[in-house]
Amino acid sequence: MRKTGWAVSSGIESAGVKELHQSDSGPVPQQRHDEPVRPVNRPMGVRALKAGLHTAVALCLVTTLAHVVIVFLHVAPSNPVSKRYSSQVNGWVYPLFEQNWRLFAPDPDSFNRKILARTAHTGSNGSMRVSPWFDLAAVDFSAVEHNAFPSHTSQNLLRRAWTSYVEAHGGSDTARSERAVMLQKYLRNIAADRVAAHNDGGTFDFVQLRVVTLPVAAPGTAAGNRPPAPTEDRLLPWWKVTPHGK
Repeated sequence: MRKTGWAVSSGIESAGVKELHQSDSGPVPQQRHDEPVRPVNRPMGVRALKAGLHTAVALCLVTTLAHVVIVFLHVAPSNPVSKRYSSQVNGWVYPLFEQNWRLFAPDPDSFNRKILARTAHTGSNGSMRVSPWFDLAAVDFSAVEHNAFPSHTSQNLLRRAWTSYVEAHGGSDTARSERAVMLQKYLRNIAADRVAAHNDGGTFDFVQLRVVTLPVAAPGTAAGNRPPAPTEDRLLPWWKVTPHGK
């Protein structure tokens, strides 16, 4: 009987402790088993932001993968796939992603080259106003000379544009391929932008280039004993450009 009484009393005491804890923390809500669990509704803005972020990441990954594949086809040996899609590959690679081996086998220029440009503007009365020649290469040379960290643009933009133009056109100025047309536009836009940047408000809608090439003399030869080096003076046709200036 004592044992039973002790068990009853201890049960009462434990029940009292539970009620005391419940009273201190407030009533404990009880969830009914037959009620469905309601999902937490997130704001529309958060869901739209996450969807946009996932889409942007997917587009970046797809673009990166496509770029790697296209560049691989460009630098890989000729194969049926690169031959079939050569126009698409060249259209993506040139001129911004051009690949070559000159880092490992540099081929420095052996010529002194002047790239001159002049502009023309047709007035309302039909008269043509032509500007003097402007040396684009001299601007790049002055930006590189005595500069410990010259920019890639000053060193290579105009020079590579001209050499790529010659490679695509040869001795003719008639574009006979899509790449030649692209390189012609590329060189034309560079010349127009360079002239406009150094033009004091003059208006022009035509640009013409003149390239004077002089080979570099062999080292160790006295200036007075050097034979006259052959020069190449190439005059390109007038190109129509988007009107510049005011």
